[in-house]
Amino acid sequence: MIRTCDLFCGVGGSSRGAAMAGATPVAGLDMWSLATDAYAANFKNAITYNMKASDLKPRTILEDVGEIDLLLASPECTAYSVAKGKKEGCEKSRETAFEVIRFARVLQPRWIVVENVIQMQRWARFEEWKTKLVNLGYKLNSGVLDARYFGTPTSRRRLFVVCDREREPTLPVEKIETSKTVADILGHGENLDAPWKMTQVWTDDRATATLERAERAVETLGAKTPFVMVYYGSDGAGGFQQLDRPLRTVTTLDRFAYVRPTKTGHEMRMLQPTELAAAMGFPPKHRLPESTRREKIKLIGNAVCPRVMAAVVKTLTH
Repeated sequence: MIRTCDLFCGVGGSSRGAAMAGATPVAGLDMWSLATDAYAANFKNAITYNMKASDLKPRTILEDVGEIDLLLASPECTAYSVAKGKKEGCEKSRETAFEVIRFARVLQPRWIVVENVIQMQRWARFEEWKTKLVNLGYKLNSGVLDARYFGTPTSRRRLFVVCDREREPTLPVEKIETSKTVADILGHGENLDAPWKMTQVWTDDRATATLERAERAVETLGAKTPFVMVYYGSDGAGGFQQLDRPLRTVTTLDRFAYVRPTKTGHEMRMLQPTELAAAMGFPPKHRLPESTRREKIKLIGNAVCPRVMAAVVKTLTH
């Protein structure tokens, strides 16, 4: 049995993926209580720690659950990510990555997997951070993987750093792009007796930029083709996409709208949290917490795609 501890666990995407690869989640840590509530609901036999990683003594985990074979970690990423907008990256946020070193030094797991945005590689202390892992006795490998090559109906490129004490670690090879698309996740979780409400697209209270994106989509795809539109912000790719492709990267913002033609004009609704979770590859049995829509989407947008982590863990440990 491969016993797994998940630092910065969020809603449990990494642990779900590890479990899909045959590992057993025994501990999860996150400072957001909603995340640890979700983690506890999905991994009932695991212990959860609702606190900052810096406030937990690694030896406490050993005392509570015993040996750890696999350490998973997704340190805070907004200070690296373009999602932070024009704000300067917060070095204190970036340095949460060094918590991996502190826990690894005490827990001494055979394997470590760290997931983050690809911009982490440009962090000024990235090489120093990797060197500290090497000094703990780990062999390292790293690379960028896209979820759409692992059976997941979304495009999501993330950095994975894998570590092994005993042999040179490898990453899974990206193969064929998934055949799963936006069309496959539409309606996931919808109660057909109380369907989600649709509203007309062209109304006076819509933002001009939103209407322009809708007009571009209709002009490009035709008036009879449904599509997904970026309702808030811009994705630099026209602001819309067809339904026969994986969904563009899910973020922590409620940004995607489903638009379809009707006899009285185009109507729309925002994609729902259950649809976004399905796009990220969470299985139906993975539970979202009882919370606001905004909080659910934040949890999902911060999550690790389980199928990608499953492939990473399987490749690393087998």
